[in-house]
Amino acid sequence: MTRGRYRWALAVVAVSAFMITMDNTVVANALPTIMSDLDMSNSAKDWVATGYILMFSCLMVAGGRLTDVFGCRVTFVSGMVIFTAASAVCGLAPDSATLILARVTQGAGAALALPATQVMVTVGRTDKQRSLGMIVWIGAGSSATALGPTIGGFIVQQWSWGWIFLINIVPGILVILLGLVVLTGKGENRDARVDLPGVLISATMLFAFTYGLESGNKHGWADPSVISVFALAAIALLCFILVENWAPDPMINLRFFRNRVFAGGLLSQMLYGIGFNGMIFYSATFLQRFLGFSPPEAGLVMLPPSIAIMVMTPVAFWLAGKLGPRPAIGGGLALMAFGMFLFSTIQQGDGYADLMPGVMIVGVGAAMGMPLVMYVLKAVPEHQAGVASGVINVIREASGAFGIAIVGLLIHHVPEEGASAAELETFRDGTASGLILGAVLVLIGGLISGLTLPSRRGWLGPKHGKSSPLVTDESHRPD
Repeated sequence: MTRGRYRWALAVVAVSAFMITMDNTVVANALPTIMSDLDMSNSAKDWVATGYILMFSCLMVAGGRLTDVFGCRVTFVSGMVIFTAASAVCGLAPDSATLILARVTQGAGAALALPATQVMVTVGRTDKQRSLGMIVWIGAGSSATALGPTIGGFIVQQWSWGWIFLINIVPGILVILLGLVVLTGKGENRDARVDLPGVLISATMLFAFTYGLESGNKHGWADPSVISVFALAAIALLCFILVENWAPDPMINLRFFRNRVFAGGLLSQMLYGIGFNGMIFYSATFLQRFLGFSPPEAGLVMLPPSIAIMVMTPVAFWLAGKLGPRPAIGGGLALMAFGMFLFSTIQQGDGYADLMPGVMIVGVGAAMGMPLVMYVLKAVPEHQAGVASGVINVIREASGAFGIAIVGLLIHHVPEEGASAAELETFRDGTASGLILGAVLVLIGGLISGLTLPSRRGWLGPKHGKSSPLVTDESHRPD
């Protein structure tokens, strides 16, 4: 790819990654309005948020494998067509059932498109291009995660809530057309086959586990239906391991998980995502119901840390290269955990000045954790970058659903507008406990990063030809 075409590819990556990731959090500040307009129940509200993330997670690895087999152009364009069309349906949805179904469809399209964007900036690139591409990809995704509530709150205040989805249509069409022109149709692993049993079993496993978390929070962990769903998730996990060991072209090479960098990085990413996404999701409702902020005011609380993430992400990559990923990323997650703890101490009557120390520290710490994805991806051979990208993004997206569910374990009831002081204080106590739980998980993720990531400065990984691949693939070994 020429330098000019690569720049256009970066534009495709930046816009599409921002759109796809923003739809994880853009509904956060809009949910109270959507609930009121569509007369939506609390359970339906949760599915509007988690339905997208759940389908995204279920199909992400399949999207990565399709990218390896068919190339970026086919997979990315197909995914963005589905995502953009579903966004239009979401924006025009007349009832909660239509909105939930469209959100699930949105997630399916996103699962095809996002792994392809990561392959665009990693496979066949020079070291400089790869680093620049990862900064663009991670920067777009992380800023979208943080800016989503602000954008959603502003739109809901100014226009109809449907526009939080309709704004995807024009940029979606543009990146589809641009992708058809600048992306390659060549797959890196064209002889491989799609592992359909693995896709179906992994989707069942992820669905059952997430649904179990949601159901346990509502019906109690000893409820027979909840136990049955978790049993299904466990059975699906065992079946998945057996099928992937047996399959001639497994969806996931299970040898990846024997590698310390890959497995430790994924676990750190999961814990990091649980804390961050749980805070983003519940803080919006907390600021509106407990402190009385309007949706735009609640969104503006997250604007300074969003800017900090965008500014600090390139610095984080530089520090990880100079100091080594262990102290840089591990220290960043510890800093983020401290910020979450500060945010949990909010009291009635607190304003922006009281909120800023906690959320700004969270923003800086979150930015310091951004290079984690790059080091995990470098631990696998380049010809399986699509599948590895899918696995990484499954963890990122599943952590969002798990964050909402796990932090929500301690938030038993979201009070209505005009609730009594006692109800609001109970809500505050539950939210504070949930944030502290999230902070502890993030801190554990930082400790794992400090023990498992590469210790040497400037580590380039097997993809750059500096050493043998940390995880080999037998089908590509020389005779």
